[in-house]
Formats: sequence, structure tokens, C-alpha cells
Amino acid sequence: MSRRRSPEKRVLPADPRFGDVMVTKFINYCMKDGKRSVSERSFYRALEIIKEKSGQEGIEVFRAALNNVKPSVEVKSRRIGGATYQVPVEVRAERRTQLAMRWLIGFARSRPEHTFAERLAAELLMASKNEGPSIKKREDTHRMAEANRAFAHCRW
Repeated sequence: MSRRRSPEKRVLPADPRFGDVMVTKFINYCMKDGKRSVSERSFYRALEIIKEKSGQEGIEVFRAALNNVKPSVEVKSRRIGGATYQVPVEVRAERRTQLAMRWLIGFARSRPEHTFAERLAAELLMASKNEGPSIKKREDTHRMAEANRAFAHCRW
């Protein structure tokens, strides 16, 4: 661990269309090779597709999907006396959103639709209805933590 002071958190600007910092963060996670405009276009197009398909506001579906995918517990490996245990730990709020965004984008990229905007829209719609691979990932994470609850006393 570093002996120096911890770095200051950068404050992200809110996105211009919705005035939401979460949207900016999500667009940054979507971005590849520093191409922010491509990422922004894909995200906003995905929200338009969601509005066409479901009739709901795209930003509301996005927020619902993000909240549904956030995990509350996860397991961390802890080595004790030559054995490695999977110890369940609470997930910090910041890491929660980070994991949710990472899972949503990762599973959206692996979908069969043609454009990324279509893939992202489909993944967000499914996640907002509590179904799909990103929700399954959250459930698996919770199940793993529940199965290893016996090692909760090994927390540090």
C-alpha cells in the first residue's frame, strides 16, 4: 500500500442532456480508445430506442436497470494458514455502481444485435425488468456470498 496520501477524487461534470453525473460516468465506461463522441452517440441512441420500444423515458429505464444490477455483497479471497477462503463482504456504494456499469456494458457488447446502441438498449430494457445476463451475474454473486457465509468471521 502507498505511504503517500490518497489521491483526491475528481469531480465529473454532469452530462449536457440530462444533467446527471451517472450518465457521464456510464459514457466514460462505454468509451473505447478515447472516442467520447462515439460513446455519447451510442448511449443517447440507445435511450431513444428504449423510448420507441417501451414507451417509457430512456433515462428512467437506465436508472432502474442500474439499480437492479447493483450487487450488495461479494466475495473476496482471504488466505488464512495455507488455505484460501472466499469471504463475503459488503460492497461499497462506489464499487456497486462501478460493477453494475461494467456488467451492463460487458453483457451488452456480447449481444447479437447489429449496433452497440441496439445491444445496449436491449440489455438496459432486460435489466430494468429484472431479467437478462447482468441480473444473473448479480444473483450469482449474491449466491456465492450466501454459500460462503460460514467464513464471514474471517473478515478483516
